[in-house]
Amino acid sequence: QVQLVESGGGLVQAGGSLRLSCAASTRTFNTYAMGWFRQAPGKEREFVAAIGRSADTTFHADSVKGRFTISRDNAKNTVYLQMNSLKPEDTAVYYCTATTRIFGLKDSVTYDFWGQGTQVTVSS
Repeated sequence: QVQLVESGGGLVQAGGSLRLSCAASTRTFNTYAMGWFRQAPGKEREFVAAIGRSADTTFHADSVKGRFTISRDNAKNTVYLQMNSLKPEDTAVYYCTATTRIFGLKDSVTYDFWGQGTQVTVSS
């Protein structure tokens, strides 16, 4: 069981940056692969990025490659999403998620635990 709390969302103008953080309450953070998904109003939840439990493997959606970077600090039980060059279409609620599985990290059904989400709004 792991509890996840996202933070760092907010309002930013197009071209700006935000860093989202996800704090995990677990004694075994290093056994979880972590992911970020987002959901805009009226749309399905969308994969954004994922990172393996040892940070040796990362995935980023095509829509965010070169702009977003997922990372983790196992000593702090925290996963991050650095978001640069933000666009209005990045506006969504961003969710942190965790799984003990290794594969299928781009698929939401792979994940077992979800945070409450943090709102990111990018204005033009």
